[in-house]
Amino acid sequence: MEADGRTERNRVLVLNPVSGSGDHVDDVVELAADYGFDIRRTEEAGDAKRLAQVAAEEATLVAAAGGDGTVNEAVNGIAAAGELETTTLAVVPAGTGNNFASNVGVEGIEHAFAVAETGRRRTIDLGVANGQVFANSCVGGVTAKASGETSTESKSELGVLAYVKETLDAIGSFDSPPLQVDTGEGPDGDSSRTWEGKALFVLVGNCRRFTGARTAQANVEDGLLEVTIVEDAPTTDLLGDATVERLFDQESDRIVRRRTPSVTIESRGESVQYSLDGEMLETERLRIETDPGALEIAVGDDYDPNPDEQKRGLWPFEG
Repeated sequence: MEADGRTERNRVLVLNPVSGSGDHVDDVVELAADYGFDIRRTEEAGDAKRLAQVAAEEATLVAAAGGDGTVNEAVNGIAAAGELETTTLAVVPAGTGNNFASNVGVEGIEHAFAVAETGRRRTIDLGVANGQVFANSCVGGVTAKASGETSTESKSELGVLAYVKETLDAIGSFDSPPLQVDTGEGPDGDSSRTWEGKALFVLVGNCRRFTGARTAQANVEDGLLEVTIVEDAPTTDLLGDATVERLFDQESDRIVRRRTPSVTIESRGESVQYSLDGEMLETERLRIETDPGALEIAVGDDYDPNPDEQKRGLWPFEG
């Protein structure tokens, strides 16, 4: 929902200097100075969370310059400070994929600072997975394994294709885990439901959408998660596709979709690795809930809180 316009008193930018190709630093530093941000640089994993936590205690506008993982750490830092209600987040896309930035209408580094200065403020949902906050998505299965194994060098060389390449490489050796997935009551009084079986992917979208529809943004203001389960399939069927993403362009009886305010995923075997906006978590039992309207964020003009409203890629799901 639209937030009331308040003036951000202090401004802090958390800068990840090694995200993406690493060539963004000079531009970000120059623009941050022009727009009155105090710059704090990360040096190692976890710094973005720590710096954002300290910043949120003194600033009302915190910007995260990096990829989706940097944004994730910044949001978790703001949450850890207990300052979600008093802090606005701005996203400066300087990573490999920058999926979240694109979904909130931020088109590049220079545009990000203009949005931080004059863009609309919206309050969006957050996902909470075993107490850890995420803004974009939670991914379990072979894609999480691939995300964790994609090297910085590969991302620098190939960009977002590095994730696709690593996923294709991982499919051949991936042993799909047996899972039980319980979804809570959905929209329009839909009852809670249980799915059991072996899953190649379990994809939980808050702002990100996993579907073949051309719009990749979910409604991040509806208090619901979009859950996609891709059942185990013969490796040869998947390797025959040009990319993993093509799997979602097809109608398939191997794909299960739900909209729900909560989901519990339990492994019937070993612990499962999940990627929360690129940050890794390994567990046998994952409980995910939405925190509706938890975060105020600066959004670009192209941000549409409800991309399904005009039927521009209606997300199919089972009631």
